[in-house]
Amino acid sequence: MDYLDYVQMTKGQQISYKITSFFTGIPGAIGTFFKLVGYFIKAFFQKIGDGFKNYGARFSQGDGATKLSYIIMGAGNMAHRQLGKGILFLAAEIGYLYFMITFGSVYLGKIYSTGVHFDPDDPSKIADGVIGSVPVHYTVDPFFNTRTIDNLDTLDNSNKILLFFVLTVIVTIAFIALYITNTKSAFATQEMLRNGETPMSFVEEAKMFLDERFHVTLLVLPILLLLVFNILPILFTICMAFTNYDANHQPPGNLYMWVGFKNFADVFYSNPLKSATFGKILVWTLVWAVFATFSNFIFGMILAMLINKKGIKAKGFWRTMFVITAAVPQFVTLLLMKMMLADKGSLNAMLGTQFPFLTDANWARVTVIVVNMWVGIPYTMLSVSGLLMNIPEDLYESARIDGANAVQQFTKITFPYIFFVMTPYLISTFVGNINNFNVIYFLTGGGPSPADYYKAGQTDLLVTWLYKLTVNSSDFNLAAVIGIIIFVFCALGSLITFNLSKAAKNEEEFS
Repeated sequence: MDYLDYVQMTKGQQISYKITSFFTGIPGAIGTFFKLVGYFIKAFFQKIGDGFKNYGARFSQGDGATKLSYIIMGAGNMAHRQLGKGILFLAAEIGYLYFMITFGSVYLGKIYSTGVHFDPDDPSKIADGVIGSVPVHYTVDPFFNTRTIDNLDTLDNSNKILLFFVLTVIVTIAFIALYITNTKSAFATQEMLRNGETPMSFVEEAKMFLDERFHVTLLVLPILLLLVFNILPILFTICMAFTNYDANHQPPGNLYMWVGFKNFADVFYSNPLKSATFGKILVWTLVWAVFATFSNFIFGMILAMLINKKGIKAKGFWRTMFVITAAVPQFVTLLLMKMMLADKGSLNAMLGTQFPFLTDANWARVTVIVVNMWVGIPYTMLSVSGLLMNIPEDLYESARIDGANAVQQFTKITFPYIFFVMTPYLISTFVGNINNFNVIYFLTGGGPSPADYYKAGQTDLLVTWLYKLTVNSSDFNLAAVIGIIIFVFCALGSLITFNLSKAAKNEEEFS
């Protein structure tokens, strides 16, 4: 359809066309996304292939010192007049070898079985009172005919094995990167000497990291913290999704094992109770995210337009009054609302009823959406107010001269500008609402909880269900699967939606 056909449509036809275009464009956007993923995967492996090719080329073209650095890190630099840098490379290699011999190899060897498994109540599972190479000390209770392991802390622990295995993998990857850097540095200094140049001294190179490469120095600590507090837990959680780590397998007393994709199969189809619960909670999570996002956006925009309308006095007062709801800590507001809306709460007492605001599934879902509007609209109102102040008045003046009424000015100028600028905000808000733990947990606790839900309630989101699986029932394996699904869903949804929006296609339109 060309532009002339579009402008000849009625407003209803234009809206219908935009909605239809959006949904019909989703398959193409998904296809484009996976094409890009395939392109990046291809480029990634191509880069690895080029790396191996260059690695071999450096070895074949290198002199004896460069070739030696492939075995003894730093040898090339020390031979090529960079003694300090070469010593650092050699120290890193010695440190890594010491780490692997004394620590890493232990957990690499145990990762397949996640430790030596045993049953403390079955003497036949304990050969001569020894598990692996560790003596077992246990106390027998003759009355209950049970035995208790007294030295569990000295036995294998699946959590420790898995965590330290992931740590060893991260350290190994970092060492490989440093090793490749060592070969590149050795070859580069060789070429500099061959061309009659003098390689930089250790002091000169150190000064570079305090001058033109100071950004690298500043990034070292944040990257280390990112690896320790983000990447390591994420990889640990992903690995946990492929185990049977639940309430019946609690290390060190009862180790968990690898189960492959069984947990994913349970969530999607093989376990009727878990898969049905996942499907219902997923649908409600999407419904909640849509209503929670767009109700706050629409009503926040209307409120901002009302306050900023010409002729409205004491604009600062009205903004302050609505911002007060945002100034109060959210959990305080939600707990107060919970007490007010309870079956015997103050609202029912005032009305003389016992309306099930929080105990009936349908009403509870409506209630959490309405209460979320109360705590969320002020934020949107503030954002839109700032945008309204930045729309050039000349646009409205020109529109009025051309005979545009208030509705036409809103649909042609105000709303397109607001929606264009706030598209990234709406996407991040949508993702945030998918993971909106506070509103559900403090208001309804996920309830009501029927029998046909697996350890969840009818207002639970995926994130609150994950919390219950972790804290209340110790189903860590299932919780890890849910966490991975949430991440994949949010990442794909955000990327596809943003790339379909005008904010991505026409970034200079409103500049």
